[in-house]
Amino acid sequence: MAKRDYYEVLGVPKTATKDEIKKGYRKLAVKYHPDKNQGDKEAEEKFKEATEAYEVLADDDKRKIYDQYGHAGLEGMGGGGGYSHAYTDFQDIFQGFDLDSLFGNFFGGGFGGFSSRSHSRGPSRGTSLRYDLTLSFKDAVFGKKVEIQYSHQAKCSKCNGTGGEAGASKKTCGTCGGAGQIRRNTGFFSVAQTCPTCHGEGQVIDKPCTACGGSGLEKVKQTVQVTIPAGVDNGSRLTLSGQGNVGKNGGPAGDLYIFISVDDDPNFERHGSDIYCAIPISPIQAILGSEITVETVEGKKIKVKVPAGIQSGKLLRVKKEGVPSGSFGSKGDFFIKLIVRTPQSISPEARELYGKILKIEGENTSPEPLNRGELL
Repeated sequence: MAKRDYYEVLGVPKTATKDEIKKGYRKLAVKYHPDKNQGDKEAEEKFKEATEAYEVLADDDKRKIYDQYGHAGLEGMGGGGGYSHAYTDFQDIFQGFDLDSLFGNFFGGGFGGFSSRSHSRGPSRGTSLRYDLTLSFKDAVFGKKVEIQYSHQAKCSKCNGTGGEAGASKKTCGTCGGAGQIRRNTGFFSVAQTCPTCHGEGQVIDKPCTACGGSGLEKVKQTVQVTIPAGVDNGSRLTLSGQGNVGKNGGPAGDLYIFISVDDDPNFERHGSDIYCAIPISPIQAILGSEITVETVEGKKIKVKVPAGIQSGKLLRVKKEGVPSGSFGSKGDFFIKLIVRTPQSISPEARELYGKILKIEGENTSPEPLNRGELL
């Protein structure tokens, strides 16, 4: 298969300057590098093609021969397939660019030795933990104190976090030579990775602690008391600072995040800071009106007036009997949905009275206007 024109490969005109050639190659190198397109043979070939084109056009002598004689003029000169010229010019090609930003996402760290970022071995914060806590409906509304138990990483009790036996000392890691990183070559690039032996420390302990294996850590169970504030709901999150895993090299501990879920209640339903319940009433109560006693979520019994002629499904509102809201003692409201229940069996006396009412009122057979779709 005939080779494509090198200028066409890089997407530049034949009058392109060296900067334009670098820019064209830089764009293709980022797009088609094999580590970014693992298993993609087409991307790998395009990367090789672009590198070959740059190797020729970036060299004044090779470019002059190519412009005069084409691909045939370069045969035997090493201008078609090596990475030597491109590699030595690599840092210049990407001058002014943050290589960690360009390549870090798919190389997993520092890039090719040109990153200005140093490997830190100082104190680092411990990782945070998650604890899932399920509360009853009423405990979520009113709050409570609960005791939870969880496991976290703490300093090894035997070596006090040093990772070594008594009299142990640290020596330079033989795998990375103290750098904390090892490098692997991937053709055109050199990629840095955390050393698997010293885990980035650059040093190893000559006599590791037999209890923790040299990590300086042990898993322990911890019990803490948590104050659940009134009004928490599904998805609420509480933070216990410093109750996560211990920090590294003297760094602070992580946090413990408590994620809350709330059980349903058979009698109450919550919407924000308002609480709803449903209360059945008789047809006579709905017709004549009455006073009913309703128990709130707090267990308090309150008197509520039912207006005469009220329809089934209507809501009555009792202010400030809902969920505590905010830090100023405010509360949501309590809504009572009235459900008119038709009795399935009645006494003879009641039947006689309903019969008299029916004779007085008569039957209403005239249709009423409905909202579209109401009958479905």
